[in-house]
Amino acid sequence: MHHTIKAAWAAAVLAYALFTPLAYAGRSCEAAKPPPAKTIEQGMALAERTLKALNAENAQNGTQVVVLARAGQNLDKYSLRYSHLGFAYKAADGRWLIAHKLNTCGTAQASLYRQGLGEFFMDDLYRYEAAWVVPTPEVQAKLYPLLQSNPRTSALHTKPYNMLSYPWASKYQQSNQWAIETLASAMEDNIQNRTQAQAWLQFKGYEPTTLTIRALTRLGGRLTAANIAFDDHPNEKRFADRIETVTVDSVFRWLQRTGLSGKLSVINLN
Repeated sequence: MHHTIKAAWAAAVLAYALFTPLAYAGRSCEAAKPPPAKTIEQGMALAERTLKALNAENAQNGTQVVVLARAGQNLDKYSLRYSHLGFAYKAADGRWLIAHKLNTCGTAQASLYRQGLGEFFMDDLYRYEAAWVVPTPEVQAKLYPLLQSNPRTSALHTKPYNMLSYPWASKYQQSNQWAIETLASAMEDNIQNRTQAQAWLQFKGYEPTTLTIRALTRLGGRLTAANIAFDDHPNEKRFADRIETVTVDSVFRWLQRTGLSGKLSVINLN
């Protein structure tokens, strides 16, 4: 009986560490369907291993913020490994929470959320892999107070969402774009809007990913998906099939190249 109680208590502690109350939780397009047992098992396993790694990083180096990514889609044809990132930070109660932006399923709108690690990895992932970089202490010191403030976290948020939004325009904003623009606002106190944030990113040498997307593919995407648009891209690039957008892979490369973060860490269940 003692071992049963101990196991139940351990499971409860783990659940508390990995999940946040539902009021904070974003839901994917499959939210209405109960996830398969294997999805829950693998998502929890990845979350648990990530939690242990982040706690070790915190204990060893005092790390309070990491840029954390997941592989929710198969982007191999674009030579991309990860699809979505957010800021994972250690909350005052000891949990790691992820501040990130999620598209509302089936619409051209998005909102900001705080989730636990379990929720972050509970989507039907293409690959059960977590990746992160640790910002420098200076960057963490700027980001940490911002991430705990709802007004500051949402200051540069634009609700209209476009999965392939142009990095140097403000008509739409995709999830990874919100993240680096928010990072810019944390690093530079006088940034008050997205145009200023984008100017800072260009000054700091951020380079978006250029995707080759043909005209018929663009047309099909625009007609069949509310969250895909191309009208914010410059004509000379769009008509040359060059679609620039903010990707996780490009953000990781930029953070490491500029010395704003350390090397990439990866956990893969496969």
